[in-house]
Amino acid sequence: MSTNARRISRRVAGLIALAVLSILCPTLCSAQAPVVIEIELDHVVHPLSVEIVRAGFEQAAERGAEAVVIRLNTPGGLLSATEEIIQLIVGSKIPVVTWVGPRGGKAASAGFMILVAGDVAAMASGTNTGAAHPVALGGSEMDEIMKRKVENDTAARIRSIVDKRGRNVELAEEAVLNSRAFTEQEALESNLIDLIADDIEKLLAQLDGRTILRFDGEQAVLKTAGAVVEPYELSFRQRVLLPLIDPNLAFILLALGIVGLYVEVTNPGLIAPGVLGALSALVGAMALSLLPINWAGAGLLALGLACFVAEAFIVSGGLLSLAGAVAMVLGAVMLVDTDIPQLSISWGSAVAVTIPFAAITVFLMQLAVRSFRYKVSTGSEGMVGEIGVARTEVAGAGQVFVHGELWNATAAEPIEAGSRVRVLAVEGLKLIVEKVAGS
Repeated sequence: MSTNARRISRRVAGLIALAVLSILCPTLCSAQAPVVIEIELDHVVHPLSVEIVRAGFEQAAERGAEAVVIRLNTPGGLLSATEEIIQLIVGSKIPVVTWVGPRGGKAASAGFMILVAGDVAAMASGTNTGAAHPVALGGSEMDEIMKRKVENDTAARIRSIVDKRGRNVELAEEAVLNSRAFTEQEALESNLIDLIADDIEKLLAQLDGRTILRFDGEQAVLKTAGAVVEPYELSFRQRVLLPLIDPNLAFILLALGIVGLYVEVTNPGLIAPGVLGALSALVGAMALSLLPINWAGAGLLALGLACFVAEAFIVSGGLLSLAGAVAMVLGAVMLVDTDIPQLSISWGSAVAVTIPFAAITVFLMQLAVRSFRYKVSTGSEGMVGEIGVARTEVAGAGQVFVHGELWNATAAEPIEAGSRVRVLAVEGLKLIVEKVAGS
């Protein structure tokens, strides 16, 4: 073989090798790079938060993730939903890192309980946590015995979790019993958290090679160097419902939906009010169903609607409408059984929705009632009661002139031609008439 031929063959072989490496290298590199799933909880903790965390853990299991990072930025939330999230964290086979971020964020109340439940707890600079004292649902005052029971139960739950994680049990208990709060530096120095990291890249860099003690007592070494961070993507249902878990917006949608459905029922064939109304009502009801409902509040809403309907049938001088408005406002405020401001219907929203809803409902109902009371003026039924003139003698049969038309007619008693007659009934194309007295 000549020298040139050998050079050409070596170049071809080199090009082939480069092509193979260019194809295989990304695959090999991606296979070797650890995966970390990031779940964001930057809203009030509620049942949809539990669904998001559970789905994020499932994604982590499918991807064989090295760890799950739950980013917290929440003012608190429902205790029941918080407990479910904690159960998911302590039962996870994949290490869970809870991190308060970004800078300026906080993990208050329920967020504190989730933070200290993680295998690794971390906070960004300028964040705070704590103030986890339990409060009464519905904004009511608990009696002393019940208050003590709830406090002690929550404190015991925190002690059991924090003790297993090797953190400061006494200070964690103070956060529950005395609403104590901590900055990130105070939390680190007090052994409530494990480290401070300002962003997720720095967090993963500090986690690499760290040995952690799992909740079941086993040890694990985190390998997060060069990890690929995959944010959990919300499902379509979660993207729709998450902003709608604001009870004020859900209540407005529910009210608009009821009005739209009523307009469609009273005016069949309009289609748009019915479709939009049904959609609004379903979305509003679905959002409210995710929250703890006070059935006394729901009953007051139903009572208010009944008063609006009754106003159209009973002359009450507006008393029924006033009673209905008061019942609806009180029912709206009481509807969600919690005193967390972000999960409650405000007085302003309740009044702003109730007044126009009451006016529209009473007005539409009055129109419907009046339409039923009106005498029918079209078709054969519209002939009943009309006055006409007998064109011929009407004995067993004859002809009368009614509504500008000549009709065959019959009467129980003979009627002379030219007499005024009243239509009693319509049978097919024949009228049953009687003589008008004094004609």
